[in-house]
Amino acid sequence: MTEHARGDADHCFVCGPDNPHGLKIVFTLMDGICRGRFTPARHHAGFDHITHGGIVFSVLDDAMGNWLFLQGARGFTAKCEIRYRAPLPVEIPIDIECTLNLRKRRLVVLDSSARRVDDQSLVAEAQASFMVDDFGKLGS
Repeated sequence: MTEHARGDADHCFVCGPDNPHGLKIVFTLMDGICRGRFTPARHHAGFDHITHGGIVFSVLDDAMGNWLFLQGARGFTAKCEIRYRAPLPVEIPIDIECTLNLRKRRLVVLDSSARRVDDQSLVAEAQASFMVDDFGKLGS
């Protein structure tokens, strides 16, 4: 299992351990799946005690970035599409997962999802294309 170990991301809003305003999500990579868990607080709400969609988007995008990051690769989101499936009330924890969809030269397409811990219902799913700078670190 691989966890965060890169100092240049310590202030990342989503996963950085040193960002005082960040979400501080710990992502791990095992058997090709990047996983994390997040519980939105009241200050993450948009309205009616529902987690702001931008927070959900950031979490899913960062899960995909960490899929690369935890393998020692560097890449940047080229395109990302999200589909919100259900509102996420604040203080309800979610499990986050990311898996590989496609690899072709410098292009990597990843899928991520967020599911409520209590009933496993799908909150949102995203797919993103990344241009990877050091593709060789991802192996064959």
